[in-house]
Amino acid sequence: MRYPDPILNLVAHLQKLPGIGRKTAEKFAFHLLDWEKAQLDNLAYAILSSKEKLTRCSTCNGLHDKTVCPFCDNKARCGQTLCIVSSPKHIYAVESTHLFEGVYHVLSKLISPIENRYVEEEELQRIRDRIVEHNIQEVIIALDATLEGDATALFLRQQLKDLPLHISRLAHGLPIGGSLEYVDEETLHLALRGRVKL
Repeated sequence: MRYPDPILNLVAHLQKLPGIGRKTAEKFAFHLLDWEKAQLDNLAYAILSSKEKLTRCSTCNGLHDKTVCPFCDNKARCGQTLCIVSSPKHIYAVESTHLFEGVYHVLSKLISPIENRYVEEEELQRIRDRIVEHNIQEVIIALDATLEGDATALFLRQQLKDLPLHISRLAHGLPIGGSLEYVDEETLHLALRGRVKL
């Protein structure tokens, strides 16, 4: 016997979230149905309010409740180092290391020839203009180690190579505390190629 249509509809919507398969969506759906109406109203309000109040930073394309985000507005940050990421949440991941003091640019999308997705000329020109106008000396490409991330990183390197700056990419390899027996072949390959002298 199948679930009633309202549950199927809720499950279908929850499955649209990244990393949520059918079983997890079903679990969440039944959990949410146990909530009081006030709790559901608060959740709905939090989602809608976030969507209405947050905007893209006019400088870096990050997500914030101000036109210019605190990272771009902070004059104490090193404006000569630009970190290119693929999602606003990646800004906070980099910030959590307390190692980067530069500025950011969030790409609108990664290259995916299969999905006919490319970096738009307007966005590329925006990055180039920012590099020139702010005398940026280094670009750190901090994209996921995926086919799309790799393709985008290579494209950016090719498009920016005529500018007088250093272009680098985050290192790839073994995770801290990771055991070799659980590491996939490609990760181990990258770790061996990117080894450092002791």
